[in-house]
Amino acid sequence: MNHLSVAAPTLDDADPATGAADGGDVFRALADSSRRLLLDSLFDADGQTLGELTAQLPGMTRFGVMKHLRILEGAGLIATRKVGREKLHYLNPAPIRLVHARWMGKYAEPPVGAP
Repeated sequence: MNHLSVAAPTLDDADPATGAADGGDVFRALADSSRRLLLDSLFDADGQTLGELTAQLPGMTRFGVMKHLRILEGAGLIATRKVGREKLHYLNPAPIRLVHARWMGKYAEPPVGAP
């Protein structure tokens, strides 16, 4: 049986006072260059195995790559599906879109001139 496992695409770390979310898990996941490389690799070729992703980081052990993949999955940036004995990893761009809409979109508007 094939199941796709994905975290819900919501922003985390909501401010208890305002209820506003800031995307902290997504920002923390994207802060590491190895994790960004893994996401780029999945963007180029979705549905990769652990072995294929480990080959993208030759200086890192499988266990190190697994740790990074758990962080990415926890932030909702990747989804996984078991196929037989293999676990395939897929890019989930929804959290990045939410962060963009929340944080980057509003700053992309033209600046307002002083009165």
